[in-house]
Amino acid sequence: MRTPVPDYLAEVADACAPSTGGELASYIPELTRVDPRYFGLAMATVDGSIYSVGDAEVEFTMQSISKAFVYGLALRDRGMRAVLEKVDVEPSGDPFDGLSFEASTGRPRNPMINAGAITAHTLVGKEGIDADERFDLIHRLLCDLAGRELRVDDEVWQSEVRTSDRNLAIAHMLRSKGVITDPAEEVISAYARQCAVLVTARDLAVMAATLANGGVQPVTGKRVFSGAQVRQLLSVMLTCGMYDSAGDWVSAVGIPAKSGVGGGILGALPSQLGIATFSPRLDAHGNSVRGIQTFERLTADMRLHLMEVAPPARSVVHAVRVVGEGEDAVRVFELSGLLGFTAAERVLQWLSADPPPERIVVVDLTEVHHIEDVARRMLLEGMRRMRLDGHVVHVVDSGDVLPDPDPGDGVMLGPPPMAI
Repeated sequence: MRTPVPDYLAEVADACAPSTGGELASYIPELTRVDPRYFGLAMATVDGSIYSVGDAEVEFTMQSISKAFVYGLALRDRGMRAVLEKVDVEPSGDPFDGLSFEASTGRPRNPMINAGAITAHTLVGKEGIDADERFDLIHRLLCDLAGRELRVDDEVWQSEVRTSDRNLAIAHMLRSKGVITDPAEEVISAYARQCAVLVTARDLAVMAATLANGGVQPVTGKRVFSGAQVRQLLSVMLTCGMYDSAGDWVSAVGIPAKSGVGGGILGALPSQLGIATFSPRLDAHGNSVRGIQTFERLTADMRLHLMEVAPPARSVVHAVRVVGEGEDAVRVFELSGLLGFTAAERVLQWLSADPPPERIVVVDLTEVHHIEDVARRMLLEGMRRMRLDGHVVHVVDSGDVLPDPDPGDGVMLGPPPMAI
């Protein structure tokens, strides 16, 4: 059987293709030469499956999409506290090139506007490295995220440098307040080079899937970011990634995302997938018109909005059975699915309201594919209390979903006392 996912993506692309609204980015001369008819759509799952339709293999420059990943690299290199001292995380409500600073400190409002992105750029690597060394670190990161070697469009890079008066002014303001210390011209040249890295929609989908996968590149298996770094990055993308239309985006789409004036948009849905579009016609906010329409269609069709309320996991207790008779009887609880706080609470509430009469109890996790840490601790505490009530508790965990348990007096790990 051929999976229907590519056919669905083609259907979505066909539905959004007739839109011809928006204009090419005009403030960077080289971007006015891009074919406005380009339209690509790609999707990558956290297990490495990749689907693409249309012009998803056409290269274009990352532009502001690079801001998100460079912010993540700054977090990785300098740590959360050091980065927050230099760049805030508040939505500005201003255009991407707005002068959004804290009045008292000069700290940029967030790392997705130019002022914050320029600051985050200077926080990559150790203090004292030069602009070329810093760019090499950024380039290496972007290649690791894409899973291939990426090149720079030198013509776009130089075009941006020649038209960078506003960014230079922002850099000089940052220097005047001590937010950055490197020469403004060197910083802006390297920053423009970062924005001129070439990617495809397929690349961006894989890069987004790396974030959705908790920082592990789903094709190569390489860890790029830690889980804590991804959480911070996705949080800022959700609230600030679409500039002064971030509120509309969160309401209509509800996926952490980042756009660029090269025509790309990427979105990362935690634990599920990465999505990317490429269409160079932009709206007044600098976001791809077709890209927004495509994301709105996808999130409506597939119910991808982060605030979509799923039915509660009422079937976490898959089955309950008794093996044996009399004093040798064993009560077996078979759990299934993904166990988080609410699922674990349901199990513990059930055991509390209807405690097993059998002395020997087995908790079978064979059908559980993941246990959140809070659920793990709750279950272990429940088992400890059952032990104190006089039960002998065993765990069947053939998939090792309950790693490194510290049960205290609460649970005996190992095979159950009889075949089950």
